[in-house]
Amino acid sequence: MKKTPSDEYLEKAKLLSKEETERLLSRTRSKLIRRLEKEKMTALEVVALQLEFEDEDLNEWRARMAEISKKTKGE
Repeated sequence: MKKTPSDEYLEKAKLLSKEETERLLSRTRSKLIRRLEKEKMTALEVVALQLEFEDEDLNEWRARMAEISKKTKGE
């Protein structure tokens, strides 16, 4: 994983409260935490990437749920 955060998500990360930032860091993937520990990324960059990953996961979940809902209504 060599992804870097987009400017959009860096801006979103800057706007988070300290508590929101801590919550995101607590859910952060282990590879990102290692990059933070080795000082290859800043905490802001890690939070921005985590936000981006969670948005992607949410969009995938919504698409799957819409498909399930469509199949269920078709029965």
